[in-house]
Amino acid sequence: MDTTETEQPHGSEMGSPRDYSERMYRFYLELADCCGKVRQMIEEFLPKQYAAKILKHDYGFELEMPIQCAPDLVRLLSSHNIAIYQLVRLSRSKNQWR
Repeated sequence: MDTTETEQPHGSEMGSPRDYSERMYRFYLELADCCGKVRQMIEEFLPKQYAAKILKHDYGFELEMPIQCAPDLVRLLSSHNIAIYQLVRLSRSKNQWR
């Protein structure tokens, strides 16, 4: 059964790659380079309200986005030759994408 953006995922789909909902999750993104240019790329990828909530860490960033955005962000950074060491889903947020 396919889910659309407006449908709620069933129990086993929530938090999985099949979660096509607008539920938000906190992620930790560990990178080789955390320069301003990389942060700017991530900020431009996310809507303004979520770009403003990015937390900087020594080797990466903590950010909020739907699960389905994770591959797109990795693809974007990889296309600019930015080394990604890990992308870890931390927890579910109470926010919605839109």
